[in-house]
Amino acid sequence: MNQPSDLMKLYSTRILALAAEIPRTDRLDAPDASVRKRSPLCGSTVTIDINVLDGKISDYGQDVKACALGQASASVMGENAIGLTLQQVKSTRNALHDMLKSGGPVPPAPFVELEVLQPAADYKNRHASILLAYDATLEAMESLL
Repeated sequence: MNQPSDLMKLYSTRILALAAEIPRTDRLDAPDASVRKRSPLCGSTVTIDINVLDGKISDYGQDVKACALGQASASVMGENAIGLTLQQVKSTRNALHDMLKSGGPVPPAPFVELEVLQPAADYKNRHASILLAYDATLEAMESLL
């Protein structure tokens, strides 16, 4: 699956639509935690701001400068971040990692839309970008412990 035409197929219409519709792209004025992560392979960056109330994300903002795959992944996180606990962020991040790295199942609801990124498993140089929003959100949550 490493031919140029296969790479073009990777960027499906749904991935491009998710990338074009990233929610929560405004940074928070007074975040409880803010984390910037960068993928050393491709230079993609994501900055995540969170506010947490009673152990759950109560507000979420993100600045995403990534490839379409990283943008699509961040779009799914932004759509579902509110209400997540540290454990939910951690388990979702780990499930996405396992889906990409070892053929694991798609992360459970509400993250089933990450299924569109399964073909990226064959492109190891894209994994870090896809994981950025999840890694940054997890780091932000852990910083508040």
